[in-house]
Parts: sequence; structure tokens; C-alpha cells
Amino acid sequence: MFSKILIANRGEIACRVIRTARRMGIATVAVYSEADAAALHVQMADEAVCVGPPPSAESYLVIENILGAVRDTGAEAVHPGYGFLSENAAFATALEDEGVAFIGPGVRAIAAMGDKIESKKLAHEAGVNTIPGHLGIIADDEEAVKIAGKIGYPVMIKASAGGGGKGMRIARNDEEAAAGFRSAVSEAKSSFADDRVFIEKFIEEPRHIEIQVLADTHGNTVYLGERECSIQRRHQKVIEEAPSPFVDPKTRAEMGAQAVALAQAVDYRSAGTVEFIVDANRNFYFLEMNTRLQVEHPVTEYVTGLDLVEQMIRIAAGERLSFGQDDVRLEGWAIEARIYAEDPFRNFMPSTGRLVYYRPPAESEHLRVDTGVYEGGEIGMFYDPMVAKLIAGGRTRDEAVAGMREALDNYYIRGISHNIPFLAALMAHPRFVEGRLTTAFIEEEYPHGFRLEDALHDNPSLLVAVAATLNRRMEDRAATISGQMPGHERVVGDDYVAIMADVEYPLTARPVSHGIEVECGGQTHLVRSDWKPGDPLFQGEVNARTVSIQVERVGIAWRLNHAGSQADITVLTPRGAEMQRLMPEKVAPDMSRYLLSPMPGLLVRVSVKPGEDIKAGQELAVVEAMKMENVLRAERDGVIAAVHAEPGSNLAVDAKILEFGGLDG
Repeated sequence: MFSKILIANRGEIACRVIRTARRMGIATVAVYSEADAAALHVQMADEAVCVGPPPSAESYLVIENILGAVRDTGAEAVHPGYGFLSENAAFATALEDEGVAFIGPGVRAIAAMGDKIESKKLAHEAGVNTIPGHLGIIADDEEAVKIAGKIGYPVMIKASAGGGGKGMRIARNDEEAAAGFRSAVSEAKSSFADDRVFIEKFIEEPRHIEIQVLADTHGNTVYLGERECSIQRRHQKVIEEAPSPFVDPKTRAEMGAQAVALAQAVDYRSAGTVEFIVDANRNFYFLEMNTRLQVEHPVTEYVTGLDLVEQMIRIAAGERLSFGQDDVRLEGWAIEARIYAEDPFRNFMPSTGRLVYYRPPAESEHLRVDTGVYEGGEIGMFYDPMVAKLIAGGRTRDEAVAGMREALDNYYIRGISHNIPFLAALMAHPRFVEGRLTTAFIEEEYPHGFRLEDALHDNPSLLVAVAATLNRRMEDRAATISGQMPGHERVVGDDYVAIMADVEYPLTARPVSHGIEVECGGQTHLVRSDWKPGDPLFQGEVNARTVSIQVERVGIAWRLNHAGSQADITVLTPRGAEMQRLMPEKVAPDMSRYLLSPMPGLLVRVSVKPGEDIKAGQELAVVEAMKMENVLRAERDGVIAAVHAEPGSNLAVDAKILEFGGLDG
């Protein structure tokens, strides 16, 4: 067994590998960019080496810099995590030349499966079901249209070296095929320095289901069940679970056998994942093979009881698998939610900044938090915006969903925008609860994006009762101030008016021996809690129902976050409410004449000039954020009055880019 390993990664996956290595008694080396000098993985590791400036292309992706860290520390093996160099055959070869073990598959498997065209040919030869399509090189958009017509619409145009949704387009007609081909080629070239694309049949009502495989260097290969990864946004997974609510034992065995056959065809070793697209009739087709550890591996660990990182390390050290296929048992259910620094109410634009508060829920036998951040840390613009992975388990799917909903309510993050409201809304969505999933789930259920009305609470009286309780606690505490004149002590009344979304709720809130009794709209709520002013979480009972609600003071209002909803509730005396009705409303400034940056990022280009006439849908500017290019287009006809930012500028959210004049309508 190795005595020291280097983790060629950052963030939560680096921390996760360090935890297993520490348990195995293996010393760890972290690498970091200048932007990550204070990162959690650097603090956790036994040693740490700086490998370059903040951009990943100048640090984490520079093979020679990683090799230098290996030489300087005497690490015997390297775990690549996922992303960065994890599926880079040149990196694996360089380590081999150095006599350092790569905790992953062999070079042949990485190279073969890393090329989507080559991998499909190999899969077909290995007897794996493949999607009808054209795997050859496509010369131009005219040829792309001809090929798409032969296959039959809809088709998927994909970058051969693609991943993470980059270089991928769906086309349903000739015009979309031509435009999609051009976009896919351009994005593939900029993202992967490889502009090859291929075209295949797009499967309607598809599910994304993947098989986890594990293979040693002694010819033993097993599959560890499947993961359902159909809840995706822009081809990026959002929710994953194991097992799948759709796969039956027969389909699982068939998919598993094909995954094993493909792994054996390329002499695979280590952990790997064979991804399939599955239609409504459980017909499945090979999608790709990821020759690394997947982000969503914890759900498989929960249902199998295996530590996949430990298995990878043992395999790399030459050990045999200690179990066979017949020993693999799937028990219970697990769901993983990816928590990102992004604003779901602003089309999921990335968010950067300091984690002013970061308090994840307490881990337990059935709840796990994989993170690489901490309170006071910084979410920068250079890397993937993932904050953490939240994994909830149970004996059944319903138990896992309930555990996830409770954990999301208890996950307290402030200082950045995050997607917890969206995740909580997904967990409560009837279609998700029923398990009726496809990769188009989010697109179909939230066609206009995630809006505030999608996050409305299904029981507003619960929030009003809690807000009234919080307010009564504050009032009672304020009444105990010292130095009051005898006979003129502050008297707290029982009558209030709660105002939520411009709706008034007259109520009474009075202390009783076992809590606060709130009467509102003909209903009585008994609220019990140990909450004290200043606590960010209200944890207690409302009518004997256990609830966890996030609490924040915003001006004179109580901001409550629960079950994916956010509500600002002001609790006033009846006289105060009367005065509130007379207060003028502050009107927001009209910014419709400006193109504002929807996210923090780099202004790649401005496509128009002052005085230029523009048409609706025309490209105006391109902003790059979190490794993705975002094209900003005109919403209507007009003319450019002024340009306020130059290409190369680092933009903040809502920074002015352009000013319009002569707007149509």
C-alpha cells in the first residue's frame, strides 16, 4: 500500500479523497493555485504545493507543474479526482514514465473512452447497444444537414471530446441542424481544442441512467448497480439517485453485463461509469464511458456500503477485489443534490463572493455532506461553482426524499446566491416524488425558468405563525430592558397584523405555558421552540409538526426560508399596520435602456458599435463565467446609443455593457 498520495484536484473531491486516505493511514499532498491558498483541501492535507496562478489552464491543468509537486514531495501515487486531468491520457502516461501510480484506469482505456466517436465504435464491437448515428468526420454544416436528414429528426449534435454539456445541440429541422453544427464546432474548439463533432439520433422521453463498474488488474470486473441521473439542466446533472425508480432487475442485469463487457474490452481497471440513455420502454443505448470517479458516486456508496475511493486506491496498489458480482447487494435508497453558487431566480447565473455564513446540516448515518468550502471562505470566478453535495439516504425512496427535504431546510448559506430553493422545489414536485423522470424534466416543468411564484409556500399560515412567534419573542425580550420607570414599564400586547406579499393577516400571539399560541384566520397554531433572537435557524414544532425554518432579519421584516420558498413577513401592531398603509412605495429605477451583465464574468466580446441598428435576437455581447460562454441577445429592435464596457473587462452582476436608444415598443 502507498504511504503518500497526491490529489491533483481541488474543492470537495480533493477533501473527499483526503478523508479516505487519512482513514487508510496514507499521507496526502494537496496542490493548489494562488487563488486556493486558503482552501479547505489545502488545510486538510498533510502537505500542500502551489502549482500556479488562479486560471486552471495555468495551474491545475499544467501537467509539468503537477509532476513537479509529485517529485518535490515524494508522492507514490496520484488521485486525479474528476475534471481537470482525470481523463487525460498524456497525464497518465507522464506519471507512468515517472514511475508514479495513477489511481485510475490505464492509458488505453482513457484514450479510447475519451474519444466519443472511438468509444462508440468499441462499444458496438463489444456488443453494447448503441444509438443510430454518424460517427465519421463531418466537413461542414451542409453535410451535417444531409446526415441529420438520413438519421431522422430529432438528432443530437455532440463534440467528440465533449463533456459537461459543452459542444452539444439538439436539432429538430434542417435550420437547427446547420446552426447547431456551427455552434457545436465553435464551442468544442474553444473548450477542448478539438472541433470534431458527430451526429446521432435523439431519444425522445429519455432517461439518463449509468452503471458503476469496478475492475482490478487481475481480470476481475463487477458492476455496482445503477444511478438515475435524469434531473439535468443544460445537460448538467442536478439530482442523482441510486437505485433508479425505473430500472427493474432484468434491465439492471442486462445493462450491468454490457457495462462489464465494455470495460473488459479496453482492459479497464479502477472505478468507471458506463452511461446509457434509456427510453420509455426500457430500451437502453450506450452514451459514453467516464474513466474516472463520478461526482455522484456517494449514492452508490450508500446502497452498496463500499468506499469507491478506497477501492480505487487498493486497485492502483495492485490488490485484487475482495468480492465478486454475487456479493454485491443494493440496500436502501440514496439521493444526491448538487448545491451550487448560482441564483435560480436569475436564470441560474453564477454567484461569487464570501461565505458570510456557511452552516451545513449535521451529518449522520443517513445524511452526508461533501464540501470543499467553509464559513468565511471565498467562492471565486475561476472554477466550477459547486459549493457542496448533499446526500440523503433511507430504507425507501420516500424516506430518502423526506431526509433530503429536511436537510435542505437546515442548510444555511449567506453571502452568495445558491440553488437550495430550486432543489427544495424539485424535492416537493409531485412528478419527482412519483419518479416520473426524463432528462427534459426541468425544461418541461419550468419552461420559463425558476421564478418566485414557483417557490411559493403551500402553507402560508405556517410561515405567518412562525413569524408571529419570532416577533413575540423579540417583543418580550425588549420589554425586559433595565432602567424602566416604575409604573411605566413596557407592556406587550397580543394583537398584531402580519403582512406577507401585500396581504394582511390580523392575528393574536400570546405566550402559553408550553409555547406561543397564534390565532389567525380562524385557525389556532401552537408553536414550540427553543429559538432565541439571533439564531439563524428556527427548529421546533407547529401543531406537533417538526419544522426547520431559516430566519433572517431584513429591515423590519422577517425573511423565512422553508421548503424552497422565501417569504418576507412584517409583523406590526394594528396601529403600525395602519401607518404602513400610508407609506409611499419606492419605485425602482428604469434600467430597460441598458444591457446589464446577468452574472459576474469576463466580457469576451461586444458585437455591436454605437449608432448601429439592431434587430430582436441579434447577438450583442458574450460574457464568459465559470468556463461557459453566455451570448446576450437583443430582446427587441433598436439602436445602440453607447458602449459602456470593453472586451477583457471583468464585470460584476448588473454592470452596464450597452445603452440603447430608439427602442421599438
